[in-house]
Amino acid sequence: MKKYIFYFLTICLCISLCGCHGKRKSGEFEIPTEFASDKKIELTFWAKNDTNVKQSKIYEKAAEDFNKLYPNVKVNIRLYTDYGKIYNDVITNIATDTTPNICITYPDHIATYLTGNDTVAVLDKLMNDEKYGLGGSELKFDGPAFKELVPEFINECKIGDIFYALPFMRSTEACYINKTYVERLGYTIPDILTWDFVWEVSEKATEKDAEGNFKVNGQKTMIPFIYKSTDNMMISMLKQRNAGYSDAEGNILIFNEDTKDILYTVAEHAGSYAFSTFKISSYPGNFLNAGQCLFAIDSTAGASWMGSDAPLSDISEDKIVDFETVVRPIPQYDVSDPKMISQGPSICIFNKKDSDEVLASWLFAQFLLTNDTQIAYSQTEGYIPVTTKALNSAEYRDYIAKSGTDNDLYYDVKINAAKLLMENTDNTFVTPVFNGSTSLRDAAGQMIENTAKAVRRKQTVDETFMTKLFDDMTSLYHLDQINKTGELSSKDLGPLPAAAKWLIGSLITAWVVIIGINVAELLKKHRKKSKKYIEL
Repeated sequence: MKKYIFYFLTICLCISLCGCHGKRKSGEFEIPTEFASDKKIELTFWAKNDTNVKQSKIYEKAAEDFNKLYPNVKVNIRLYTDYGKIYNDVITNIATDTTPNICITYPDHIATYLTGNDTVAVLDKLMNDEKYGLGGSELKFDGPAFKELVPEFINECKIGDIFYALPFMRSTEACYINKTYVERLGYTIPDILTWDFVWEVSEKATEKDAEGNFKVNGQKTMIPFIYKSTDNMMISMLKQRNAGYSDAEGNILIFNEDTKDILYTVAEHAGSYAFSTFKISSYPGNFLNAGQCLFAIDSTAGASWMGSDAPLSDISEDKIVDFETVVRPIPQYDVSDPKMISQGPSICIFNKKDSDEVLASWLFAQFLLTNDTQIAYSQTEGYIPVTTKALNSAEYRDYIAKSGTDNDLYYDVKINAAKLLMENTDNTFVTPVFNGSTSLRDAAGQMIENTAKAVRRKQTVDETFMTKLFDDMTSLYHLDQINKTGELSSKDLGPLPAAAKWLIGSLITAWVVIIGINVAELLKKHRKKSKKYIEL
């Protein structure tokens, strides 16, 4: 009996350990041999648009066109106005296994989604599948092959060596400039701005006349330089200086002397009111269009809101001032080696128990990369398509060539912003992605915000301030809990893997059997003793 028990335990342990170490890669999807075209499938797609009705209509058209090709698949769209809200809702829904099938997201966010077991589908095998992969033989639409994805953009969708997303649209940051006012101050705008140039012109624009009006615009309000995304500002400035931010292993390197130097500069110009941020003052495009800002830095995706003739301007027409708008890359420290951040949404798909549902999600994700969707969406704002198939198409080239022929579809500022990215794709960069990189990004921007606010409140910005600021950011964003592998050491690891559950269950079963056998033997011995006692 002891031998049988030993053999049983050994088999349980071997099977369980094989389950742990021989299982598929976490998140890897087993592709069905055939798509279930006779099975009704409903997908949920969480998308983001900037209150731009044209964008929502493009999503709706994509869902409708996809349904015509795959009549058994219905795509339900849920629209958000903020990427952060999508991120928060996904995190909340991971715990209840109610994530969407497809969502618009960022690699930083995906790194956190991956803390849930098998949450996000690995795309490597799907991409290369002959039938249903990129450019596959069984696709009912003309999707791009892997080689037709812009290399810089598809490579941004890797975490480590694994693809977890497809790029959807790409943008970068641009500096939208009131050329009329800059030249009024006696300056000529260079092809590539320097930080020194922007700070100098911004300080000059703070000069007032005897009546308290700003000389450059004759108004009571002027914020010469406004940066929309201060996290991108800090990240870009550090990258341009080849200074520490983080590395691929998740080591936090941002608390350094270069960061301090940047913050001292911010304090200087925030104190003179030459510089402000979106969080402190409001949207830079509104000030630019009202003639109350000279340098407004925002995404190229926001180009439709910038300039006197902007089709999506958020201020009333009577507030708009007539001026010439030019678009330039963000300011640089070294104009011979420009660096600008690459940004824009990607698409990830989530694992589900139904493999047909996951395959349908993958097909729809690919469908969003077809020329019709890519070109139409890029025309709504200053995004550019992520495929060479779309970028090199006659339709897209014609769109770019008609820049300035109207102030709607062919709005010149919007098209110039898109051209800026196309001309500088090789100069773009992305930050390392790991679980905790979103928190680090938030901390980077918050340091600029806190410094600007502090100097406005007449606080002294010195070494003591910097030490406390660094400590506060570390504590607030739990940056001291990120270990060298980029993992939060105190994070919730999510549910146990299936193999681990099987192992625990096997061991419990084995011990129940052992205890049962021992109890049975004891009862048997007890009955024998009782029988002998009665006979005596």
